[in-house]
Amino acid sequence: MAEKDAAAGGVEAPGGAAKPRDPRAERLAAQLRANLKRRKEQAKARSASEDEPG
Repeated sequence: MAEKDAAAGGVEAPGGAAKPRDPRAERLAAQLRANLKRRKEQAKARSASEDEPG
């Protein structure tokens, strides 16, 4: 199926999301990924601290 999508001219990254074409969109996507990673780490730390007795 990937061959069919490529033949149709679809531009997709391996993760399934369309690749941004302009530098601003690329910067924004990188910032969003970093923000999501940071929030996941914060949630994990918060969850771990709630599990501790005290």
